[in-house]
Amino acid sequence: MTQGKNYALTSEEDENDFWGFAQDARGFFSPLEEEGWRQVEFVGSAPQGGLLASLDHVGGRRAMAGNAYLDVLDAEGVSMGSYFVNDVTVISVRPSPLGADLVDVTMRLWCDQAMPGSGWVWELIRTGRLTRTGLWHELDAAGRRAWLAVALWSHRYQRRGNPDAPAGTVFTMDGRHIVDEDSFYCALGEAINGPGGYFGWNLDAVDDCLRGRWGATPPFTLEWQHSTDARIRLALLLEIFEERGIEVILK
Repeated sequence: MTQGKNYALTSEEDENDFWGFAQDARGFFSPLEEEGWRQVEFVGSAPQGGLLASLDHVGGRRAMAGNAYLDVLDAEGVSMGSYFVNDVTVISVRPSPLGADLVDVTMRLWCDQAMPGSGWVWELIRTGRLTRTGLWHELDAAGRRAWLAVALWSHRYQRRGNPDAPAGTVFTMDGRHIVDEDSFYCALGEAINGPGGYFGWNLDAVDDCLRGRWGATPPFTLEWQHSTDARIRLALLLEIFEERGIEVILK
């Protein structure tokens, strides 16, 4: 187990320039200050490399460490997904209450991919609680979008190299909670890839998934249960799916 190592930063320019672990990246999944910009507190960290070098230059030009990848780690320290972050700049640093040799580093960085509300979804995966479908049912529109984003970024980790289902497979999708396109894609991803699964979050993304390595091999059949309420709103979507070799059976 790697208790306390829930996040990691690594320089974009040099994968050997590791910037350290942290117990939390507080603020990373909070609403944006402005488009793309965030203030993030790297809590319980032991900075290394380029980040460590920036700690002595707060307020100056050299406080900017540069661009990096922020990885969300599982309980064993394995990356579940990664976000690209730009212009990581140290704003302040203070001793951390989490350990005598640890500090809490406050940074300003740019990342438009980390959607507000995503943190709890990552925590479901990290703690092994993403074990049943439908955990997204009570989310609002913004929450469903965040759910889909984590499903996308964690897709490779969650599938663990499992092969795609063969052509001709019949997938069953529960339509009772489909109220818009995002909820449709939440349900579709779980029908094909299980709890928290992903199979696109727009039509272009579905096209990418149909090329392989995303869980299903076309042609296949999607048996859409409880489809009455949604079929009128998503009629065009159904036509496009069938053009792509997905037979949709409405029930």
